[in-house]
Amino acid sequence: MKGITLVLEDSGKFLRLNVHTEQVDSSPDAKQLIQLIKDSEHGKLFVLEDTLVKIQQDIHKAKENNSHREINERVAERRDAEVKFKLLDSDMLAELSLTSACGGANPNYPQLLKMARNADIKRGLSRKRLKIALQLAATEPPGTQIKEVVAKGLPMRPGRNSRMLPLVPNALERILRPQEISVSRVDMRDLGDVICVKAGTPLLRRTPPSQGRTGFTVRGESLQPTPGEWQPLKPGSGTMVSPDDENLLLAEIAGMPKFNQGDMWVDETFVCKGVNVGTGNVNYDGAVIVNGDVTEKMIITAAGDVTINGFVESAIIQAGGDIIITQGAMGKQSENGRNEYSTKLSAQGSIHVQHGQGLDITCNGNVTVGKQLAHSLIVCRGSVTVGPIDNPNGNLFGCEIQCQGPIQAGTIGAVSGSNLFVDYSEGFNFLVERIDVMDEMLKQIQDNYYRHKGRMEIIKKKRLPSDLARKVNMAVKLYKSEEQLLAWVTKKVEELRKAKEQYQNIIGMSASKKLHAGVIVKLNNRTWKADRDYSRGRVHYFEHQWHFEPK
Repeated sequence: MKGITLVLEDSGKFLRLNVHTEQVDSSPDAKQLIQLIKDSEHGKLFVLEDTLVKIQQDIHKAKENNSHREINERVAERRDAEVKFKLLDSDMLAELSLTSACGGANPNYPQLLKMARNADIKRGLSRKRLKIALQLAATEPPGTQIKEVVAKGLPMRPGRNSRMLPLVPNALERILRPQEISVSRVDMRDLGDVICVKAGTPLLRRTPPSQGRTGFTVRGESLQPTPGEWQPLKPGSGTMVSPDDENLLLAEIAGMPKFNQGDMWVDETFVCKGVNVGTGNVNYDGAVIVNGDVTEKMIITAAGDVTINGFVESAIIQAGGDIIITQGAMGKQSENGRNEYSTKLSAQGSIHVQHGQGLDITCNGNVTVGKQLAHSLIVCRGSVTVGPIDNPNGNLFGCEIQCQGPIQAGTIGAVSGSNLFVDYSEGFNFLVERIDVMDEMLKQIQDNYYRHKGRMEIIKKKRLPSDLARKVNMAVKLYKSEEQLLAWVTKKVEELRKAKEQYQNIIGMSASKKLHAGVIVKLNNRTWKADRDYSRGRVHYFEHQWHFEPK
């Protein structure tokens, strides 16, 4: 550029720009001057842009006023790389900020490692990440800022509380896991012996709590874990703590053991060879095992599980636990055309039937069917699975289902076009109602809390007489309690909203073989109907719409 020259000082550190204003043809702007330096042999130096802006203005004034002069200023300098280490997240992370050299020198690996140690980074330093940062500094343009997390502490892991490990399976678990014949085969007819234990049988073992894992910060400070706690071993009905081992629970009576959410108990068991007009109805305050069939119009009512190793026909079975029917159940539909069936199965837990037709099923848990379920009414708070648990390949058709979990089967619907209707609205609406109630409660508590918070701030600023100190202390305690209540309600609202989102993610149906026309799935006013036969795939709810996804 005419009239403009670049001269490197003898020290080699600074670059000077010399301008003879009378020789410059036009007034170059700062960008042109910067580009002049970048395109020169000194292009890697750090450009002092503010100085170039000033030079641009001086050239313009000289041209405008015809007061030419010589301008000589430092416009660039040689800079070594700038290295900073920053500790983050309560000293659990260390971040390297490296600005690559502008004509100067980048640090080598030993120098960078020494800088890290000088920054008090003693543990968790990644040598690999340091080398990556140096490689970037060498290849990226001069002055590039590189940020990299180069050290991580180890969070302490709190100790695990003692756990309750059942030593005997629940009856339903045994049914859903047939006995193995070989590595690759199982016998679907052999469901093992009925689980009835004798007095003195070990039922549950309490494992000791763990001490947790010691952690450390990048500064090398030790983070001590909180040890786990011993959870109380609570002997349930029909059980007792072993006199020789305080961590072992034994059966106190003969009966059927049951394990649920850490609790173990033994139900007294009524065993019979069948339920018919000869035996009469069964009403028992415990578990019931029927080693035979339950015939028409008979009623079984039990406080515990009901296990039927036979067939059920047009009977009523009510259980405070699970209902397990190892063969099948059949009922008749009401002659008035309504969805009323003569076989009614009602359980507080889950229900398992090997195959069924014409059933009215109500339970708080899951419904599992061994082979096929047809022309039935199902109301449950869990999932519906037809076929083996690990490979649901059974048939499901002609049913009306209200559930709150996924439906899995091999073939869903039938060639005949008999409708299968699934409604997920009840569980979703229940969550929405709870969220609305909790939101309203949260709003009221927030209004009160912030109003009281403002008043407490005023009280703190005032000098109060000693006779009011007691009342003020009581008010502070009430304020703290209100603060804790607000935190608890806020957490519950967040949990409910997550539950609502999770509900929409898990609902739907999956067919491993075929999904026939006539299948309908519904969530409030969002309905999907299969207008044709589909190959295997799943129906799921996403972004407020139902979708079919082939497998």
